[in-house]
Amino acid sequence: MKFKRILLKLSGESLAAEKGHGIDEGRLSEYARQIAEIATAGVQIGIVIGGGNIFRGLGGVAKGFDRVLGDQMGMLATVINGLAVHSALQSAGVRSRLFTAVRMEPIGELYSKQKAVAALENGEIAILAGGTGNPFFTTDTASSLRAIEIGADVMLKGTRVNGVYTADPEKDPTATKFDEITFDEIYSRNLKVMDLTTITMCRENNLPVYVFDMDTPGNLKKVMMGEKIGTLVYYAR
Repeated sequence: MKFKRILLKLSGESLAAEKGHGIDEGRLSEYARQIAEIATAGVQIGIVIGGGNIFRGLGGVAKGFDRVLGDQMGMLATVINGLAVHSALQSAGVRSRLFTAVRMEPIGELYSKQKAVAALENGEIAILAGGTGNPFFTTDTASSLRAIEIGADVMLKGTRVNGVYTADPEKDPTATKFDEITFDEIYSRNLKVMDLTTITMCRENNLPVYVFDMDTPGNLKKVMMGEKIGTLVYYAR
């Protein structure tokens, strides 16, 4: 495998599949199968999942919610998704442990770097829910933070798009895909791949990000085997 320890960022919206909201059981099972496949090969896996299939904080603000309370609702949505992934992974025959950024035992253990790394080294998948535990931060930012904390080799950003494009390929048919792009180029081109906080954290800590289509079965293993099916985002000194 190309990487020994990864942080896998999953999209909440992708978890909803064609339903558009909530959790699609087929998509959830397929994600678990893909993750179990590389876990049994010895890869250490941390997972952060978004909550947009249940509630998105910024969307709530547009409807009159207080921003802090809306973000807290979004954090709880990621815990619900984390529990679903936790259950699906157990059904797939691999061990996992759910950590939360805010205290909510017995639903999950309060996150700490030491406990998460110990779980990884013990062969367990660490599901890192609740975002950063603070409002005003996205789950992409939580992913970069957790990836840096646990010493991941790479952050794999699984989306419904197979990489980074010059424009949104779902809206612009002339958009072209990058095989590689630097964090500085993403910023200068104003590409909506990750928020500025995430880009800055990854760039300053030299954490590469690989953007790929997680919704196509088998793609996670292809990425881990080194196949170039997505876009590598890196820091060029």
